[in-house]
Order: sequence, then C-alpha cells, then structure tokens
Amino acid sequence: MFTGIVQGIAQIHSIIEKENFRTHTVKMPQDLLVDLELGASVAHNGVCLTVTQIDGDLVSFDLMVETLRVTNLGHLKPGDFVNIERAMKYGAEIGGHILSGHVYCMATVSKRILSENNLQIWFELPTADVMKYILHKGFIAIDGISLTIGEVKDQQFCVNLIPETIERTLIATREVGEFVNIEIDPQTQAIVDTVENYLASKIASI
Repeated sequence: MFTGIVQGIAQIHSIIEKENFRTHTVKMPQDLLVDLELGASVAHNGVCLTVTQIDGDLVSFDLMVETLRVTNLGHLKPGDFVNIERAMKYGAEIGGHILSGHVYCMATVSKRILSENNLQIWFELPTADVMKYILHKGFIAIDGISLTIGEVKDQQFCVNLIPETIERTLIATREVGEFVNIEIDPQTQAIVDTVENYLASKIASI
C-alpha cells in the first residue's frame, strides 16, 4: 500500500527487453535504499513493482506485459525518470490517501495553464465511463501523486499544483499529449459502483 506522497525521483539506468516482458533498473536515491530488500514493493509513477535485484544503488524490477500495456512505464527508455514511493509502514503518517499501486488507466495531458506560484494541468481520460469516478474535490492519483481534483468537464479534469509538488515530482514536466498513470480513489469507486448497482436492482424490480 502507498500514500501518494512521492519521496523522490529515480533515473532509469538500463532496460532489458524480452518477449512480453521487461526488466528495468533504476538508480535509487540513497535515502530510499535504507532497509530495502528483495521482494519489497516500490511504486514507479504509481505502479507497484517488486524489487528483484539490488546492486549498490542500482535496483531492478520486472514488468509484465499487462503493466507495459496499461501504464506509461512501457514508454520509458534509459535516461528517463520516474516518481518513486516506498511502501507505507504501519503507524506512519498518511499525508495523501490510501493507494494500491494498481493503475486504472492512462490519461493524456490536454492543457497546461501556468500562473504565479501555481500550475494547472488538464487531463483527458480515454473513455467517458471512467469519468463517473472523477468528482470535484475528490481524490485521484496521477503518476503516483495524491492530488485533489479541480474542475471536471466532459472527459476532462484538472488539478492545481503547488510549488512543493512541482519541485518534488515529475508532473510539471509533463507536456500536452504525454501519458500519465491514473489510479482512481478506491473509496470513491466503491461508493459509485454500490450506488449504481443498487439503482439498477431497483429499476429491474419495477
């Protein structure tokens, strides 16, 4: 489990390609290496991956075909960077919201609006049915960053970024047309699905 509070960024050191499979190795920041072990979970752009090898500050992870298909990790190349978050520890403060590291879909950056001390970014989702989970002032995770949803319109929504988020994460570097990973808030999804199923059952019984 994760909190959506990105702890650092890491550079992709190397990528080994195999059929429907990839191993990528990142150069992990020193402070995120503490007590890191084989089998540990680490979020890369919000995607939960398992540590498969540690060689000093070079840490490797295996990516299956579904991960490469559904997330923007399949677009990475050596030299690129990813947002990194170690798995949350029991009893630790939760500054964002609870995340599983299971990306729901990708969205594309549709607009960037820069103003003093603020950056507003608009995203477009691939299908309209995802929008039922996108609620004004609700939670969402974008590339593993816990954010509050701003305005919602058609198949688009925006978030407003404070300087701290801009400095600590990669989100401000995303340009129009680029893909980001989206994880829907699980509580919102559960409530929306429950209400939908209840209303459907009531209509069916009429």
